[in-house]
Parts: sequence; C-alpha cells; structure tokens
Amino acid sequence: MERILVADIMTRDPVIINPDTNLLDCAKKMVNKGVGSLLLVDKKRLVGFISEKDILWALIKKSKSDLSVIKAIDISPKKLATIKPFAPIKEALDKMKKLKFERLPVIHEGKLVGIITIKDILNFKPEIYPELDELAQIREEANKLRRLKKVKERKMGLCEGCGNYDVLTSDQGTLLCESCRDEI
Repeated sequence: MERILVADIMTRDPVIINPDTNLLDCAKKMVNKGVGSLLLVDKKRLVGFISEKDILWALIKKSKSDLSVIKAIDISPKKLATIKPFAPIKEALDKMKKLKFERLPVIHEGKLVGIITIKDILNFKPEIYPELDELAQIREEANKLRRLKKVKERKMGLCEGCGNYDVLTSDQGTLLCESCRDEI
C-alpha cells in the first residue's frame, strides 16, 4: 500500500479567524465560506477551534447573552488535537476515529499549515481504507438480497409484450419482461 501523508491531501488554506471575533461574525463567515468550523489563529499560531456545534451550544447555554458579545476564544476547547503534515493518513484517520473528530488542524514547527477532514480523505482515495471496502461489500450484499427478494416476488412466464419466456413483473396490469418494461 502506498504511503500517503496528511500533507498530500490536506486543505492548505483553511478558513481562519481572529480569536476575539464574536460568534455572530463567526457564524456569518462559516455560512459565506461554506464550512462547518473555523480555526482561531493569532500570528500564524493556532490558539483555538470552533464548530457550528460550538456556536449552537453557546446559543442554547448562554441564551441570555447576545452572540455578538461572545468571543470565539471564549467557547473554544482548551485542548486541541492536531496532527503533523508528514504523518500517514492512517494515523490521522485513527486519531479522528479515537477522538470522534471529523477534522484535525495540521501543525508544522508550531504553525498552522492546513486542516485535514474526513471528507478530504474520502474524496482523495476511499479504496485504501479496508473498513470502507468492507462497508461497501456489506452494502453490495444487502442490495443483492433486495434484488433477490424482488426476483422471488416476480413470476416466470410469457411476456405480454414480446412473447419471450422470462421473469415477469406487472406493469399496470400487464406482465412484462425487463426489456419490454425498459422500453416503456
């Protein structure tokens, strides 16, 4: 298996914001950029991280407060999970799975250089993950069982469209083979 590194597929320009930005502006930036999280950066150093869930939490828990007065850094987790750019993708995936995170900031020599997300990994090369391969096989087996069940519900006989002996299904009261059904 080829050795794919975090640096190979990470997003190099993550959406960042100043830690003192209020949550209302953070939410607007997330919507404008089409992202679910923001990295809080001060002088190229990662100091925090907030997600849509964090803003929602603040909205519910601090309902007496206005989102325009709460700073992003105030709701950011104190401990941040990060990964290095030269770590293998498997390490990033294992870390995300263990921590139940969908994304990890990428840090090199103390500075933010990117972000890696589950989506980045899956978009790059999903077939390198045996777990996904296994999931695909399970889905394929489930689809086969569904098709088999449908075939059992069908009957063998003469197609009323072409006269061939085949598996028939009823289409508006007419018994047709798959070819004739497709022509309709």
